[in-house]
Amino acid sequence: MDLGLENKRVLITGGTRSIGRAIVDAFLAEGAVVGFCARDARLVAEREKEWQAKQGRVSGAALDVTDDPALKKWIDGFAAAGGIDHFIANVSALGTDDSPAGWRKSIEIDIVSTVESVRHAMPHLVRTGLGATCTVIGTVSLNEAGPGPVMPYRSVKAALVPFVKSLAIDMAPKGVRVNMVSPGSIFEDGNTWGRERDAGSERYKKTLARNPMGRMGTPQEIAACVAFLAGRPASFVSGANFIVDGALTTRVQY
Repeated sequence: MDLGLENKRVLITGGTRSIGRAIVDAFLAEGAVVGFCARDARLVAEREKEWQAKQGRVSGAALDVTDDPALKKWIDGFAAAGGIDHFIANVSALGTDDSPAGWRKSIEIDIVSTVESVRHAMPHLVRTGLGATCTVIGTVSLNEAGPGPVMPYRSVKAALVPFVKSLAIDMAPKGVRVNMVSPGSIFEDGNTWGRERDAGSERYKKTLARNPMGRMGTPQEIAACVAFLAGRPASFVSGANFIVDGALTTRVQY
Protein backbone atom coordinates (compact mmCIF):
# COMPACT_ATOMS: atom_id res chain seq x y z
CA MET A 1 0.00 0.00 0.00
CA ASP A 2 1.38 3.39 -1.00
CA LEU A 3 0.82 5.74 1.93
CA GLY A 4 1.81 8.78 -0.09
CA LEU A 5 4.41 9.87 2.45
CA GLU A 6 7.42 10.19 0.18
CA ASN A 7 9.08 13.60 0.57
CA LYS A 8 6.54 14.62 3.22
CA ARG A 9 7.96 16.60 6.13
CA VAL A 10 7.34 14.95 9.49
CA LEU A 11 8.12 16.26 12.97
CA ILE A 12 8.14 13.98 16.04
CA THR A 13 8.66 14.77 19.72
CA GLY A 14 10.65 12.07 21.48
CA GLY A 15 12.27 10.10 18.68
CA THR A 16 15.21 8.27 20.25
CA ARG A 17 13.60 5.41 22.15
CA SER A 18 10.89 2.76 21.88
CA ILE A 19 7.72 3.93 20.10
CA GLY A 20 9.23 7.28 19.12
CA ARG A 21 12.26 5.64 17.55
CA ALA A 22 10.02 3.19 15.70
CA ILE A 23 7.90 6.08 14.40
CA VAL A 24 11.00 7.77 12.97
CA ASP A 25 11.98 4.45 11.37
CA ALA A 26 8.51 4.03 9.84
CA PHE A 27 8.39 7.46 8.23
CA LEU A 28 11.96 7.23 6.93
CA ALA A 29 11.09 3.88 5.37
CA GLU A 30 8.27 5.66 3.51
CA GLY A 31 10.70 8.23 2.13
CA ALA A 32 9.72 11.11 4.39
CA VAL A 33 11.94 13.92 5.68
CA VAL A 34 11.93 13.63 9.47
CA GLY A 35 12.80 15.88 12.39
CA PHE A 36 12.85 14.57 15.94
CA CYS A 37 13.79 15.75 19.41
CA ALA A 38 14.71 14.29 22.80
CA ARG A 39 16.43 15.47 25.98
CA ASP A 40 19.57 13.32 25.75
CA ALA A 41 21.95 15.16 23.39
CA ARG A 42 24.31 12.19 23.13
CA LEU A 43 21.52 9.82 22.14
CA VAL A 44 20.02 12.34 19.71
CA ALA A 45 23.37 12.61 17.92
CA GLU A 46 23.80 8.83 17.94
CA ARG A 47 20.37 8.16 16.42
CA GLU A 48 20.78 10.92 13.86
CA LYS A 49 24.10 9.42 12.74
CA GLU A 50 22.58 5.91 12.51
CA TRP A 51 19.69 7.04 10.33
CA GLN A 52 21.81 9.30 8.12
CA ALA A 53 24.21 6.41 7.54
CA LYS A 54 21.24 4.60 5.97
CA GLN A 55 20.57 7.62 3.74
CA GLY A 56 17.69 8.75 5.92
CA ARG A 57 16.81 12.42 5.57
CA VAL A 58 16.61 13.17 9.27
CA SER A 59 17.66 15.80 11.76
CA GLY A 60 17.61 15.64 15.55
CA ALA A 61 17.49 18.31 18.23
CA ALA A 62 18.31 18.03 21.91
CA LEU A 63 15.63 19.82 23.91
CA ASP A 64 13.22 19.45 26.80
CA VAL A 65 9.61 19.80 25.61
CA THR A 66 8.73 21.60 28.85
CA ASP A 67 11.00 24.45 27.72
CA ASP A 68 8.31 26.13 25.66
CA PRO A 69 10.44 28.80 23.94
CA ALA A 70 12.93 26.12 22.84
CA LEU A 71 10.07 23.86 21.72
CA LYS A 72 8.50 26.60 19.59
CA LYS A 73 11.86 27.59 18.13
CA TRP A 74 12.51 23.97 17.09
CA ILE A 75 9.09 23.56 15.48
CA ASP A 76 9.25 26.91 13.68
CA GLY A 77 12.81 26.20 12.55
CA PHE A 78 11.87 22.87 10.97
CA ALA A 79 8.86 24.47 9.29
CA ALA A 80 10.99 27.31 7.90
CA ALA A 81 12.97 24.79 5.86
CA GLY A 82 9.92 23.58 3.92
CA GLY A 83 6.83 23.37 6.11
CA ILE A 84 5.29 20.57 8.17
CA ASP A 85 3.02 17.92 6.67
CA HIS A 86 2.66 15.67 9.71
CA PHE A 87 3.22 16.31 13.41
CA ILE A 88 3.38 13.57 16.06
CA ALA A 89 3.24 14.44 19.77
CA ASN A 90 4.88 11.40 21.32
CA VAL A 91 6.78 12.56 24.43
CA SER A 92 5.37 11.31 27.74
CA ALA A 93 6.31 11.28 31.41
CA LEU A 94 5.05 7.65 31.51
CA GLY A 95 4.57 6.02 34.91
CA THR A 96 5.30 8.75 37.43
CA ASP A 97 4.64 8.02 41.09
CA ASP A 98 1.37 8.88 42.82
CA SER A 99 2.69 11.97 44.59
CA PRO A 100 2.25 15.72 44.14
CA ALA A 101 5.56 15.81 42.26
CA GLY A 102 4.51 12.88 40.08
CA TRP A 103 1.21 14.52 39.20
CA ARG A 104 2.88 17.83 38.40
CA LYS A 105 5.41 16.12 36.16
CA SER A 106 2.70 14.20 34.29
CA ILE A 107 0.55 17.28 33.84
CA GLU A 108 3.47 19.40 32.66
CA ILE A 109 4.76 16.85 30.14
CA ASP A 110 1.70 14.90 29.00
CA ILE A 111 -0.81 17.75 28.95
CA VAL A 112 0.87 21.16 28.88
CA SER A 113 3.81 20.36 26.59
CA THR A 114 1.65 18.20 24.32
CA VAL A 115 -0.99 20.90 23.93
CA GLU A 116 1.65 23.58 23.41
CA SER A 117 3.58 21.53 20.86
CA VAL A 118 0.37 20.99 18.89
CA ARG A 119 -0.49 24.68 19.24
CA HIS A 120 2.91 25.64 17.82
CA ALA A 121 2.70 23.11 14.97
CA MET A 122 -0.90 23.81 13.95
CA PRO A 123 -0.35 27.08 12.01
CA HIS A 124 2.22 25.28 9.88
CA LEU A 125 -0.12 22.33 9.32
CA VAL A 126 -2.93 24.70 8.35
CA ARG A 127 -0.55 26.34 5.90
CA THR A 128 0.09 22.91 4.36
CA GLY A 129 -3.67 22.37 4.16
CA LEU A 130 -5.37 19.31 2.75
CA GLY A 131 -3.48 16.14 3.70
CA ALA A 132 -1.76 17.54 6.78
CA THR A 133 -2.15 15.56 10.00
CA CYS A 134 -1.48 15.74 13.72
CA THR A 135 -1.28 12.59 15.82
CA VAL A 136 -1.12 12.44 19.61
CA ILE A 137 0.14 9.26 21.28
CA GLY A 138 -2.21 8.17 24.08
CA THR A 139 -2.60 4.91 25.97
CA VAL A 140 -5.27 2.28 26.56
CA SER A 141 -4.71 2.92 30.28
CA LEU A 142 -6.91 6.00 29.93
CA ASN A 143 -9.88 3.63 29.49
CA GLU A 144 -9.25 1.79 32.76
CA ALA A 145 -9.42 2.76 36.41
CA GLY A 146 -7.24 1.30 39.14
CA PRO A 147 -4.83 2.09 41.96
CA GLY A 148 -1.08 2.34 41.79
CA PRO A 149 1.69 4.53 40.38
CA VAL A 150 0.22 4.54 36.88
CA MET A 151 -2.70 6.67 38.12
CA PRO A 152 -1.28 10.08 37.05
CA TYR A 153 -0.38 8.67 33.63
CA ARG A 154 -3.83 7.33 32.79
CA SER A 155 -5.58 10.39 34.17
CA VAL A 156 -3.58 12.98 32.27
CA LYS A 157 -3.67 10.99 29.04
CA ALA A 158 -7.46 10.80 29.37
CA ALA A 159 -7.59 14.60 29.36
CA LEU A 160 -6.12 14.61 25.85
CA VAL A 161 -9.00 12.66 24.28
CA PRO A 162 -11.51 15.55 24.18
CA PHE A 163 -8.66 17.86 23.16
CA VAL A 164 -7.92 15.69 20.13
CA LYS A 165 -11.59 15.30 19.20
CA SER A 166 -12.36 19.01 19.53
CA LEU A 167 -9.28 19.95 17.53
CA ALA A 168 -10.23 17.46 14.80
CA ILE A 169 -13.63 19.13 14.43
CA ASP A 170 -12.12 22.60 14.34
CA MET A 171 -9.40 21.69 11.86
CA ALA A 172 -11.46 19.56 9.45
CA PRO A 173 -12.59 22.56 7.33
CA LYS A 174 -8.94 23.58 7.06
CA GLY A 175 -7.84 20.20 5.69
CA VAL A 176 -5.93 19.03 8.78
CA ARG A 177 -6.77 15.63 10.29
CA VAL A 178 -6.18 15.06 14.01
CA ASN A 179 -6.11 11.64 15.68
CA MET A 180 -4.86 9.80 18.74
CA VAL A 181 -3.10 6.43 18.73
CA SER A 182 -3.45 4.56 22.02
CA PRO A 183 -1.04 1.64 22.51
CA GLY A 184 -1.68 -1.30 24.80
CA SER A 185 1.14 -3.02 26.68
CA ILE A 186 4.27 -2.67 24.53
CA PHE A 187 7.31 -4.87 24.99
CA GLU A 188 10.93 -4.57 23.95
CA ASP A 189 14.22 -5.40 25.61
CA GLY A 190 15.12 -2.68 28.08
CA ASN A 191 11.76 -0.90 28.24
CA THR A 192 9.45 -1.02 31.28
CA TRP A 193 7.96 -4.40 30.41
CA GLY A 194 11.34 -5.73 29.29
CA ARG A 195 12.78 -4.92 32.71
CA GLU A 196 9.73 -6.40 34.44
CA ARG A 197 10.15 -9.61 32.46
CA ASP A 198 13.84 -9.81 33.29
CA ALA A 199 13.00 -9.36 36.96
CA GLY A 200 10.38 -12.11 36.77
CA SER A 201 7.79 -9.76 38.27
CA GLU A 202 4.24 -10.84 39.00
CA ARG A 203 3.00 -7.62 37.40
CA TYR A 204 4.57 -8.63 34.10
CA LYS A 205 3.13 -12.15 34.29
CA LYS A 206 -0.36 -10.90 35.10
CA THR A 207 -0.32 -8.27 32.35
CA LEU A 208 0.98 -10.74 29.79
CA ALA A 209 -1.77 -13.19 30.79
CA ARG A 210 -4.38 -10.48 30.18
CA ASN A 211 -3.35 -10.12 26.54
CA PRO A 212 -5.72 -12.27 24.42
CA MET A 213 -3.03 -12.73 21.75
CA GLY A 214 -0.69 -14.24 24.31
CA ARG A 215 1.92 -11.53 23.80
CA MET A 216 2.48 -7.81 24.14
CA GLY A 217 2.78 -5.45 21.18
CA THR A 218 5.93 -4.01 19.66
CA PRO A 219 6.90 -0.37 19.04
CA GLN A 220 6.93 -1.15 15.33
CA GLU A 221 3.27 -2.19 15.42
CA ILE A 222 2.34 1.16 16.94
CA ALA A 223 4.50 3.08 14.50
CA ALA A 224 2.85 1.34 11.54
CA CYS A 225 -0.54 2.64 12.69
CA VAL A 226 0.82 6.16 13.15
CA ALA A 227 2.22 6.12 9.62
CA PHE A 228 -1.04 4.74 8.23
CA LEU A 229 -3.11 7.50 9.86
CA ALA A 230 -0.79 10.10 8.34
CA GLY A 231 -1.07 8.51 4.92
CA ARG A 232 -3.40 9.08 2.00
CA PRO A 233 -5.44 5.85 2.52
CA ALA A 234 -6.63 7.24 5.89
CA SER A 235 -7.83 10.52 4.37
CA PHE A 236 -11.32 10.26 5.95
CA VAL A 237 -10.10 9.32 9.43
CA SER A 238 -10.10 12.20 11.90
CA GLY A 239 -11.07 12.63 15.54
CA ALA A 240 -10.41 8.96 16.27
CA ASN A 241 -8.82 7.38 19.32
CA PHE A 242 -7.15 4.56 17.41
CA ILE A 243 -6.63 1.74 19.92
CA VAL A 244 -3.78 -0.66 19.15
CA ASP A 245 -3.80 -3.25 21.93
CA GLY A 246 -4.38 -6.74 20.53
CA ALA A 247 -7.90 -6.80 22.08
CA LEU A 248 -6.49 -6.19 25.56
CA THR A 249 -9.14 -3.71 26.67
CA THR A 250 -12.73 -4.87 27.03
CA ARG A 251 -14.27 -1.42 26.68
CA VAL A 252 -16.59 -1.12 23.68
CA GLN A 253 -16.11 2.02 21.57
CA TYR A 254 -19.31 3.45 20.09
